[in-house]
Amino acid sequence: MQLDHVTIVAPDCDALMRFFVDIGGMRVGPRPPFGVGGYWLYLGARPVVHLIASRAASASMEGRGATRIDHLALRIDDETEWRALLERLDCHGYAYQLAEVPIARELQLFVRLALAVVVEFVVARPLAQS
Repeated sequence: MQLDHVTIVAPDCDALMRFFVDIGGMRVGPRPPFGVGGYWLYLGARPVVHLIASRAASASMEGRGATRIDHLALRIDDETEWRALLERLDCHGYAYQLAEVPIARELQLFVRLALAVVVEFVVARPLAQS
């Protein structure tokens, strides 16, 4: 397993995008059509920072600031490791939610650990046939 990406929700994605591109050396790359604005910022071939546009009022709900790190994602590249993860989640009683990434042929699995703490596991769709 390896760190896949970090998602930041912010009302001004353009400023964050410019920082990560101009200072962090990332580049803006392809992003699936999620229905909400934002950017995927790449280091090499992988999008490592996902920026999601939000309104300051809706993003500040429940005491969180307008700009926040929404979740971290861990990538699984092995079918055995994916199945073992599902087994561990079930054995320990963790609820999770599955979602497909449009166009990217990937499956996401989200676990909410606390009010503002979400961990995503992402796997290539062909491995996720379970």
